[in-house]
Amino acid sequence: MAAQRWTIRPLADHVTERWRKEGLWDDLTLGEKIDRALVQHGDQTFRIHSMERPWEGSFTDLRARALALAGSLSARGVRPGDAVAFQLPNWSEAAVVFYATTFLGAVVVPIVHFYGPKEVSFILRRTDVVAFVTAARFGRRDYLNDLPIVCDDLPALTVVAVVGAGDAALPANAIAFETLEDARPLAEITTADPNAPALVAYTSGTTADPKGVVHSHQTLGAEVRQLGDMEAGGGLPSLTGTPVGHFMGMLGALLIPILRGQPVNLIDVWDPARVLATMLEFQLSAGSGATYFLTSLLDHPDLTPEHLRYLRYVGLGGAAVPPAVTERAFSAGVSVVRMYGSTEHPSITGSRHEDGEHARLRTDGRPLAGVEIKLLDEDGQLVAEGQPGEIWSRGPDCCLGYTEPALTAAFFDAAGWYRTEDVGILDEAGCLTITDRKKDIIIRGGENISAAEVEELILKVLPEVLEVAVVAVPDARFGEKPCAVIRLAPGSPAPAFASVRQLLLDAGLGRQKVPEYVDTVDDFPRTSTGKIIKATLRQQAAGRHPLLSTG
Repeated sequence: MAAQRWTIRPLADHVTERWRKEGLWDDLTLGEKIDRALVQHGDQTFRIHSMERPWEGSFTDLRARALALAGSLSARGVRPGDAVAFQLPNWSEAAVVFYATTFLGAVVVPIVHFYGPKEVSFILRRTDVVAFVTAARFGRRDYLNDLPIVCDDLPALTVVAVVGAGDAALPANAIAFETLEDARPLAEITTADPNAPALVAYTSGTTADPKGVVHSHQTLGAEVRQLGDMEAGGGLPSLTGTPVGHFMGMLGALLIPILRGQPVNLIDVWDPARVLATMLEFQLSAGSGATYFLTSLLDHPDLTPEHLRYLRYVGLGGAAVPPAVTERAFSAGVSVVRMYGSTEHPSITGSRHEDGEHARLRTDGRPLAGVEIKLLDEDGQLVAEGQPGEIWSRGPDCCLGYTEPALTAAFFDAAGWYRTEDVGILDEAGCLTITDRKKDIIIRGGENISAAEVEELILKVLPEVLEVAVVAVPDARFGEKPCAVIRLAPGSPAPAFASVRQLLLDAGLGRQKVPEYVDTVDDFPRTSTGKIIKATLRQQAAGRHPLLSTG
């Protein structure tokens, strides 16, 4: 079992006992909770708004499909603790795979649908995945064409299923997803240790390869309680466009509404005009998540006062939230709350719609139920109130650790505190404001971009570049955009932006990771040992590319 080799972070018994007493942890597994909710709210609606694979059914219908798939996977040897991955757009099949995996007591591995074959192959190998479900094609991507690369030399992988293949020829080791669903249902939900791994979410980090973040039944259950209690969307039915392969989309569409008995509405392509039309047709809220989802609607010419009735309450998080965005939304009559967290610790702080204007619009809120935070200086000492410090957090929704033991050791201390590598300030009201980031990532529209990965590739495809540093530039729509700052060999002309972009795309870099600015400098700001000071570089880049209001 893959789960047996993952190093779990230390955590004191008195801390976990407190979470149990406060009702933040319980002894039910994710599969048991989902099954009970699907039965209890069987008449509730699950709807996929898609031009390619629309689907509408009840929770009862969804449960029947998941039980059939679980029975099929069990018959093919999938056991508790095994890893089952899917790379699918926001289609019903993603939910079916997710729920079926939890019914088996297996470990879910959601993969964002725009990850390329190199990333997907790494994830399948790192997690020892035994079953993998993917699409035949979606948009410009031909996943069938990628399958031989993705599935090469994976001895643990025994089941490969393809959604929407139609009459297309499948590789010898693959079957149609419909074949998997046509099976005898699982007779009984498999019980498991609630402290055991239930999900591995991959996120880009400071290294080129994605990091596997391991969550348990307990940590995910706590996260659902925390976010559900926040009611960031004001309690209105919501249209989710964040990919369910992303941790935020998975929580917002496949877990929270299901466990709370609320309708689910997913859209697989975020086309603002179509989103606005769908909002009115089905009376849905939208715009929560990364800032782009809200700004793309506020910017669109189809937006009307009637739409704003459904945009009254929005929760933003998963990326930087510029004050310009929250203030613009506020002036349009939209109540915005900000949330702070990560895949590792999803909900550290947050604000509520009833909070004051300053807390909601200009801070990232207060610690959520059961969460503790501390701000430390470079020497590991607590900083004074109002002074910046690196944020360390601990809470019932914090992950178990990483699939890579060295990362678990590096980011968790002996008492279970998580080192976020973010810098913040606590005010006298207990509200946290993020002011800087130590970790070398850019968060564009909620998607992490590894600066190291982009830097490595730029040096490879542009031999005239002697040094490069990729940093985040604030953006009113996406939160942040990547900016590549390069130092050229003497006499070399500055490369054209278009040529840099095409070279990186041709080298296999995902479109969302390609720098949107390329700046040339004679030299970098450096420490006494010659290391590039990225904090200064970010400030300089932001000055060259000022944040523009989308109003």
